[in-house]
Amino acid sequence: MSITTTAPRTANCLAKLDRMNKTLRHEEPDRVPISDFYWGSFLTRWRQELGLPADTDIYDYYDLDWAVTIPNLDPHIKRFEVLHEDENEIVVRTGFEAVIRKKLADPMPAFLRFETDTIEKMAAFQFDDPWDERRWFARGDNQLAGVGDGFERDSPPWIETVKSRHPDIPIYGSVCEAHETLWRIIGSENVMLWIGLYPDELGRFVERVGEFCIELTKAQIKAADGLIDGMVVWGDVAYRKDVFFSPRYWRKYFKPVVTEITRICHDAGIPVIYHGCGNVNRIFEDYIETGIDAYNPLEAKAGLDVVDLRRRFGHRMAFCGNLDVLTWANGTLDELKTMVLTKLNAAKGGGYIVQSDHSVPSNVTGERYEYVVNLVREYGKYPLQLGEYDLPDLG
Repeated sequence: MSITTTAPRTANCLAKLDRMNKTLRHEEPDRVPISDFYWGSFLTRWRQELGLPADTDIYDYYDLDWAVTIPNLDPHIKRFEVLHEDENEIVVRTGFEAVIRKKLADPMPAFLRFETDTIEKMAAFQFDDPWDERRWFARGDNQLAGVGDGFERDSPPWIETVKSRHPDIPIYGSVCEAHETLWRIIGSENVMLWIGLYPDELGRFVERVGEFCIELTKAQIKAADGLIDGMVVWGDVAYRKDVFFSPRYWRKYFKPVVTEITRICHDAGIPVIYHGCGNVNRIFEDYIETGIDAYNPLEAKAGLDVVDLRRRFGHRMAFCGNLDVLTWANGTLDELKTMVLTKLNAAKGGGYIVQSDHSVPSNVTGERYEYVVNLVREYGKYPLQLGEYDLPDLG
């Protein structure tokens, strides 16, 4: 168990929490919330370009409105098995029994193979206890926190991260839904292939995966003991054009898991922000039915536009994201201003959190990132005054 105490929340933190919660309830707070996810390479560039110390925290520097933490969600609690390592890359087998190569200079890892590569192995796959306290209270390796944009061994105890951030910023926990967990065990190719070849067998495994995800949610909330302010559900089920597989199959096996995770969180008094990449237009109504409070990141390159979504769905669900990082990186300042202020129309009546349409990459300069933050702070005060960018039909 954790032995450190938790400092009381600052008045500024409580104001941020009020801002977030009002927004997710479709009320207008003092201003539109803003935060983001960041590539490590962006943070390095941002600090260098703005002449900041190497340990400057971007959430503190800009007084951002919320942050996310990642506990150990691996099916198997184990240290990474290092299969290869040199000065340029490392190859490890993780608790998902996936073999991953991380080139240290590249932003994202490559999944080389998945040990669970047959239907028989899938059927025999066993999950470690989702309630194991090492997930929350012990140091250790885990795939989601350790192998991604960066590479980290022996991640600190999740609860210590929560406690360190809790006094100053609303802090969310996170959990994977069934597909996000499934593909990390058997690989995306096998997910789509086996849905076609072995739909019932895969469906039964999805149900077991879902039970694991649901219990992780319950255990995480209990471990946090009131210290998390919400939950992010990680769950990519789409690409640029459409969902990966039949919406009917998703509705049968994956949707019930999201619905139950959301119910558990709401019963605990915390909101849910669902993070799913790609074009999910065909199942947006379903996400509303699950009860999630907000959808993130609304990828612009997948054809999603938060203003259009607000027109279509009104205030039945909040939205989080949709600032096109390609425009952020490459557009003129006039184009960047037009994008930001036009999308702020979706914040009328609450229900919109400003964020990128995935995460902030290293081709965004520190100056341009700060330019957007300042725009949101200037024009995102309620009542919104958007001038020439105002869309009356969203008022």
